[in-house]
Amino acid sequence: MMKEKFIPALRYSWLTKIYDPIIQHTMPEEKFKKQLISQANISENARVLDFGCGSLTLSLMAKRSNPAADVHAVDVDEKILKIAEEKQREAQADISIQRYEGRILPYQSNSFDRVISSLVFHHLSREQKMNALYEIHRVLKPGGEIHIADWGKAKNVFMRMAFFLIQFLDGFKTTTDNVKGLIPSFMRQAGFAEAIETSQYQTVFGTLVLYKGKKSMRETIL
Repeated sequence: MMKEKFIPALRYSWLTKIYDPIIQHTMPEEKFKKQLISQANISENARVLDFGCGSLTLSLMAKRSNPAADVHAVDVDEKILKIAEEKQREAQADISIQRYEGRILPYQSNSFDRVISSLVFHHLSREQKMNALYEIHRVLKPGGEIHIADWGKAKNVFMRMAFFLIQFLDGFKTTTDNVKGLIPSFMRQAGFAEAIETSQYQTVFGTLVLYKGKKSMRETIL
């Protein structure tokens, strides 16, 4: 099967190794990721998927929030997964890490209670965003929830101007839907109810937004 083309974490693969320090020093990373984990309300023994896990920071935070949770992490980028695996070994964390080809998630339908994702969707084209959301909807159990942190509609003109740097770096094709505030609409198209924005953070790169959505209790996708 052909692999999907994807944009690495900082656009260029040679920058992947410095992704963590750049995010740590330019973003309120700990603050918004803690809020995302809190929002997800991960219960004991919940099965959790970190979609586009990158260097594993969010997965590790999810595991620490509830050590009994069954945490899985998936990404398409082989280079950043090597960093993730190193961090997993250092933390001695029981997290299952997988690579996938970018189309079909390697999990059974109706198998996760929560899906979490941070700074992934602005790297995806509209088609890829929709495919990812349909796949996430598929692997979630009825009543399961998706929780996303990513760039959203600018709160003011200063935030819109700041976001141009991200667009130059990651491309206008993949980021325009984010800055138009279309992520909740895409979530609803993929079948999620209650797809809403929950929090906003004003950063040096623009407005970062937390989103949540829920799969209907009546839905079972085979």
